[in-house]
Amino acid sequence: MLDYSSAPIQKLIKKRNWKALDEKERIKAIYDFVRDEILFGYNTDDSICATKVLADGYGQCNTKGTLFMALLRGCGIPCRIHGFTIDKKLQKGAMTGFVYNNAPKNVFHSWVEVCCGGKWFELEAFILDKKYLTKLQRKFKGCSGSFCGYGVAVKDLKKPVIDFDMNNTYIQSEGINQDLGVYDSPDELLRQHGQELSPMKAFAYRHLGRHLMNRNVRRIRNA
Repeated sequence: MLDYSSAPIQKLIKKRNWKALDEKERIKAIYDFVRDEILFGYNTDDSICATKVLADGYGQCNTKGTLFMALLRGCGIPCRIHGFTIDKKLQKGAMTGFVYNNAPKNVFHSWVEVCCGGKWFELEAFILDKKYLTKLQRKFKGCSGSFCGYGVAVKDLKKPVIDFDMNNTYIQSEGINQDLGVYDSPDELLRQHGQELSPMKAFAYRHLGRHLMNRNVRRIRNA
């Protein structure tokens, strides 16, 4: 899944000249790219490779994480993936109607951990692009504390920690209900833990559910 030697990944790294940056700025530049230039949205499957996420131009926690790790590895930055499950309440609003009602209660989730200056940082807030998050904050401008829904679970909706500057970043962490451990690659994590759906539900998600979810996300972003 981390096909960082592929032509599209290497071409992007060269175009952005990320390898010329120092370690911290390299991580920050890649992080900002994945967060804001790869839009929040739902792909066909968690197991797609990084080049597919890049081609789609959108992703969610697991798929954007795959792209993030591939770009980091392609630029010589040590990274790993930490798996979890989150309560589906976090997705309410992005998921609606029968899609939400038929979704599993515990949804597979992950964030990326990056080593910089000899210290590991937990990076999760690359999941939501700033435009989507800003419109969501505007939609719920009366919220002055914790918030759960629409792909967000934070202690403070108005001021979530989403920018990397040698710090952890979070955007869904308050919805975590199970820790699945740390793995070297998404392939390893998915072999041990993955979203368990019946063939019928998997088909319905791929061909209908995710499209409805992406439509809901676009409505908020373009409001």
